[in-house]
Amino acid sequence: MKDNFDSIISRTTLFWLLITNVTILLPLYANATIWSIGICAICFVWRIGIYYGKVSAPPKYLVSGLAIGAAVTLALVASEIGALNALVNLLLLGYALKYIEMRAVRDVKVVVLVGYFLIAFALLEQQSMMFTAQMLLISVINACVLISVYQDHSSRKTNAIFGLKIMLQSLPLAILLFVVFPRLGPLWLAPNLKVAKTGLSNELSFGDISQLTRSDELAFRVGFEPESSQQQLPNDALYWRTLVLEDYDGQTWRQNPQILNQQRRAFSQKPQRELPNDVTDKLTYTIISEPSHKKWLYALDQAFSQEPHIVELADLRLYSARPIDQRLSYRVDSYPNSILNPQITPYTKRVDLALPANSNPQSMRFGKQLQQQYPSATVRAQAIMDYFSQQAFYYTLTPPTLGKEQIDEFLFDHRAGFCAHYASAFVFLARASGIPARMVTGYQGGEYNQKAGYYSVYQYMAHAWAEIWVEGVGWQRYDPTAMIAPERILDGFDATFDSQSSYLQDSPFSSLHMKQYPWLNDIRQTLASADFYWSVWVLGFDEQRKQQVLSKLLGQLDTQKLALFMLISLLLIGLMIAYYAGLFHASAQKDVLIKRYQRLCQRFAKAGVVRTQSQTVSQYNQQVSAAFAARKPKVAARFNQLSEIYNQLKYQPLSAQQRKRLLKRYRYLYLQLRLSSL
Repeated sequence: MKDNFDSIISRTTLFWLLITNVTILLPLYANATIWSIGICAICFVWRIGIYYGKVSAPPKYLVSGLAIGAAVTLALVASEIGALNALVNLLLLGYALKYIEMRAVRDVKVVVLVGYFLIAFALLEQQSMMFTAQMLLISVINACVLISVYQDHSSRKTNAIFGLKIMLQSLPLAILLFVVFPRLGPLWLAPNLKVAKTGLSNELSFGDISQLTRSDELAFRVGFEPESSQQQLPNDALYWRTLVLEDYDGQTWRQNPQILNQQRRAFSQKPQRELPNDVTDKLTYTIISEPSHKKWLYALDQAFSQEPHIVELADLRLYSARPIDQRLSYRVDSYPNSILNPQITPYTKRVDLALPANSNPQSMRFGKQLQQQYPSATVRAQAIMDYFSQQAFYYTLTPPTLGKEQIDEFLFDHRAGFCAHYASAFVFLARASGIPARMVTGYQGGEYNQKAGYYSVYQYMAHAWAEIWVEGVGWQRYDPTAMIAPERILDGFDATFDSQSSYLQDSPFSSLHMKQYPWLNDIRQTLASADFYWSVWVLGFDEQRKQQVLSKLLGQLDTQKLALFMLISLLLIGLMIAYYAGLFHASAQKDVLIKRYQRLCQRFAKAGVVRTQSQTVSQYNQQVSAAFAARKPKVAARFNQLSEIYNQLKYQPLSAQQRKRLLKRYRYLYLQLRLSSL
């Protein structure tokens, strides 16, 4: 029997292709360039026109010209959008262009295969539980395209059920491979999928952080281990250090060049920070970071991590070996009561006392007055905090625009600002009064999920605070925001800004708005809890966790045990698939030929055509033909062919080659009839 790859594509297959095209392209919308989206949309509309017979397929020279032009354009812009992003766009365009020029079944196979590659690319950047479930559903729809090719007269419902069965049968094998196979490094993640991402920057100007309050995008989640001294902390203890900014030019805070150099060589010359030996209070927790496409990480002070791809920098931060292009799970030990750098280098001291020349003269004079009035650094720092609490300062998301002398205008004129304004002013006054000080940015607070016992930290919780260094005491945190808006630190952002129109204005479905409807918020937290466990047990399933699971199952691990476990598991999976394929149905004495024929008889019996015990195969064939010739002629024709082949295989002497050819045809007709609607 000649293969049917050159046959005409059925309308059922075209229908599934229309659905598949949309469902595959939508998850990659954010990674596509505008002109790629335009070409894909034109191809989709064109294909609909072909489906309804309004237009013909485009000429080959047009498709080829578009393909060459798109490839050249992507090569030119690859450096701007990233190599991997360029590859995704190239596949999207190839998928769309092949989609409109399809003429035969062999073209359908190419489109389906490219579709699976695009599904895999979508999963590179996002692997949340809901998104993974969505991708599995799209995989089933993509499989329905191939099923409809081989079962071109079966119903769409039958195609969908069969595709779902195939996916469910493949899950045990997927789980086995997931557990047993070693974790390979994500080498393909070097070129980012996305160039821009909401979040903190390594530069900070007035107003930068306030822009993040418009977004409720998840930054990271934190689950404290049972052995921690506490599993739920007060909101004012949750200061998630991310960046330390020490250089100030009068307008913008930046990271110090020495720290940037240390970051660049962090994994060739690992910096060493000694574990504190003066405290017993330790917090152990796991952070699941969302993709930020940056290398900096989040942690409470003072943070240490045993992860091989993480180092502890001198400015008390954690730093990753590679950009966070996927969800990243890492374990951290923090010592909140430890002394932070009781000694610093002369260079660091100079950096943290430096101020731009001839900048903000009023603030400089005020700092000098404080230095003369309060000899003690800690008393002087408290005097600055008292100044903020005693004067008429106002905390707002929409502060007035400041001029060249930003600190002076803020402290002595407008007195309205966000956390970055207050932290900047505090650091400036501290330095002007002779205290080494620096700016720290990160996140403050977190939404606690009572159902699963973890914190969610969102972008709108971004925060800036100050640190001063005191001889023999080390770095001390000072947050002037607590003087102006203590409810922001004690109770979180919702308690402070829910009345301000700019707060979360880009996020109508934020947690704040959900809390107005308790039942809806309960559903949100339940789904978030499930996704958290998915992240911990599936996305966080690294080599260490794999060894723990296999050790519980097999005891002491060795190569022989692992090989035997694989062999037995594969055997069980094979037996299960064989069972669902029907190889164990009916009595053991009946061969596959008879069993398949009897299944078809049972199916026709449900449709009202019952075979009696005395009927031969030929007689029953006549009965089926009489019942279906008028309303289902293809069903009648296929059953007639199958009956003839059945008699040949059972009663005629055949060569091995003839028998093989007839069995192949018999299997094909059997599957067609099994999936056809009666």
